[in-house]
Amino acid sequence: MTSLTAGARFRKALAEHSPLQIVGTVNAYHAMMAERVGHSAVYLSGGGVANASYGLPDLGMTSMNDVLEDVRRITSAVETPLMVDIDTGWGGAFNIGRAVKEMQKAGAAAVHLEDQVAQKRCGHRPNKEIVSLEEMVDRVKAAVDAKTDDDFFIVARTDSFQMEGLNAAVDRAQACLEAGADGIFAEAVHTLEDYSAFSKGINGGHLLANITEFGATPLFNKTELAENGATMVLYPLSAFRAANKAALNVYQTLLSDGDQKAVLDTMQTRMELYDFLNYHDFEQKLDALFAKGKNL
Repeated sequence: MTSLTAGARFRKALAEHSPLQIVGTVNAYHAMMAERVGHSAVYLSGGGVANASYGLPDLGMTSMNDVLEDVRRITSAVETPLMVDIDTGWGGAFNIGRAVKEMQKAGAAAVHLEDQVAQKRCGHRPNKEIVSLEEMVDRVKAAVDAKTDDDFFIVARTDSFQMEGLNAAVDRAQACLEAGADGIFAEAVHTLEDYSAFSKGINGGHLLANITEFGATPLFNKTELAENGATMVLYPLSAFRAANKAALNVYQTLLSDGDQKAVLDTMQTRMELYDFLNYHDFEQKLDALFAKGKNL
C-alpha cells in the first residue's frame, strides 16, 4: 500500500500520463476492474450516483451524503485515485468547504465544482443557468480554503461555453485558476479548436476534456485532445452505459426465450468475477483460520 495521499497519487498519475484518462466507475467493483486492467485514475459521476444508486435523473436531487456513501465504497476497494463530481457544492461557502473536507476524509483525490445554479441540469442539456463569474470565483475560493491536503486536486467546471460563448468561458476559467483551482473542466465543448483556445487562454493550466457519449462533444481520441491542450480526458459513464445495455438485453431475453442461453457470451463468467474480487485468497484465508481452530 502506498504512503502517498490520495491527492499526491492523482498528481503523480497526471505527471506520468499525457493526457491522463479518467474512467467512470459507478461502484466499487467497476473501480476494481478499471484498476486491474491498468487505469491510473477513476471517477464518480454525480449523475451516475443519482442514476445508479438512487434511480433519479441528474437534476441535483442527491445530497452530499448520498455521494459520500459511494465515495467510501470505492476508496475502500482500490488505491487508484478517485475524482468526484460534487456538482455545485450543495450550498454556500460553508457547505462547499464542508463538502471538500468530507471528500478528503472519505479518501477522494480530486473533485470538480461547477458554476451552474443550485437547480442544475445535465451539462449536455439545454436551458442551463449559471451563476455570475464573481460567485463562481467565491465557490472556488471556499473549496481551496477547505483543503487539508495541499495535493488534493480541485477542478473548476464551467458550463459558460454554451451560455456565453468561448471568450467569456475562457475568461471565467482563468479567473477560477487565479482563485486557486488546479484545473479547468470545460463542459460541452464542440471542437478541438475550442480546446486549444481554452488551453492557450488559461496559460497552460490543466485542462479536462469531458468525452461523454451522446452529448454535445464529439468522441475525440486522447491523442488529438492532448495535441490541443487537454491534460485530462474524462469518460464519466461509458462503462455504466455499456453495462445498462447488456443488462437490458438479458432481462428482455429471459422474458422472450425463457432462459439465458442466448446471452451467455455477453456475461462475465463466475471465474472472471472471482478473479477480480480475489475470491480464492479470501477462501484460503478462511480455510487457514478454520484449520487453526480444529487444532486447538
